[in-house]
Amino acid sequence: MRRLLVATALLAGLTAGSQLWAHPGTAGREAPAGAVPHSRGTNILVVGIDSRAGLSREEINRLHVGGKGCNCTDVMMLVHLSANGRRASVVSIPRDSYTEYATDEQPRPLGKINGAFARGGGPLTVRTVEQATRLHIDHYLQTDFSGFESTVNRLGGAKVCTDKPLTDENSGLDLAPGTHHVDGRVALRYVRARHIAPFSGDLGRVRRQQRAVVEMLSRLTAEEALASPTAAAHTARTLLQSVTTDERTGLGDLVRIGLALGRLNADQTEFMTVPISDFDHRVPGVGSTLVWDKDRSQALWTALRADRPFTGDPRIQPPGGVPVAHAPSSLQVRVDDAEVAAALRGNGFIVQEAAAPPGTPAPTGPTVITYDPLHERSVQTLASALPGAVLRSVPGHGSTFDVAVGDRGRKVVTVTYDRSSVEGAAVTGSHLGCDYLMSTPTAR
Repeated sequence: MRRLLVATALLAGLTAGSQLWAHPGTAGREAPAGAVPHSRGTNILVVGIDSRAGLSREEINRLHVGGKGCNCTDVMMLVHLSANGRRASVVSIPRDSYTEYATDEQPRPLGKINGAFARGGGPLTVRTVEQATRLHIDHYLQTDFSGFESTVNRLGGAKVCTDKPLTDENSGLDLAPGTHHVDGRVALRYVRARHIAPFSGDLGRVRRQQRAVVEMLSRLTAEEALASPTAAAHTARTLLQSVTTDERTGLGDLVRIGLALGRLNADQTEFMTVPISDFDHRVPGVGSTLVWDKDRSQALWTALRADRPFTGDPRIQPPGGVPVAHAPSSLQVRVDDAEVAAALRGNGFIVQEAAAPPGTPAPTGPTVITYDPLHERSVQTLASALPGAVLRSVPGHGSTFDVAVGDRGRKVVTVTYDRSSVEGAAVTGSHLGCDYLMSTPTAR
């Protein structure tokens, strides 16, 4: 797509103080012993740095990035461009992923993947990702808060959208439902927010980052910013006003890559987040970390090494059923229909029966789930098992969910506890755009 040149540039750097760093071995130099061998296609590691270095107090307040920076990676995306030029694959790597750092120390230290930058900058970050994925990284790009803001502004702003209010005090985000054209300051808040229901943490934020990339590149495509060599050169020059590249990557390289990628459409791009098996792996001295799902993450990296798409690969998908973010066994449900109660119990829910007297007809209309608004997040798991059910929020209702089964809501579907697939499942770029989100209630 004309898309991914700017996608990597947008989230990766093309800003004052950012840099494109060629991994040893990619510029005619021989790779060091033990380096991950090259595979088909091209791999680019894109990172954003959590650092306030060089920012004035006024800039910190304007960008709403108060607090202490960790000098670590805050955003990490691995972009794979297929060898035949017909696909772009983007994998988001959560910042708290628990991994072994690729240092020369023995034994090698373990920690959150975002800490590799603090230990050894871009080079150690690249080696650590290579070690974890066994994918050779051909290019590395990075940016920081102010760099991201200035890049978005230079590109004419960003389009963001939401089907529900988005508010996060930590990032300063406050968006009403709808589609919005925002400047770099608001776009930064949108991609940084980590405390938005129904899920706090990286997954929702990572999905918003992916949406922002898709929409930014879609707009640049519509504006024909990369439709011809002249237009592509103009766009690249605009980006290069605030980027430093390695000696082998210049304007001509970026133009050629952009023109090649311009042949792709949104359905030829795919996005996902590394599958997670443990969202709260506690490590003394490190804190709460994320542990990758061993089998599914290995299948993901194997697919990319083989230059294959990951969408539709059964080895990477959740084991079956609709992915849900809470274990059904943690939810107490009271149901007025014995058949539906049995089906929910078979899904793992803790079910009490409150059956109506024999011969009582089912209420007309859809099934209704009554719940306390304090359980706004977990009720989504029950709603996923009862497609078409209406949610009825009642303050003070308590911790038990009441299900009144209607004559148009007797269907119960299988759900699978797999939080990482709720907001990080493999999808094509066409499923991440605002048009799809705003027209599909379940797109989230």
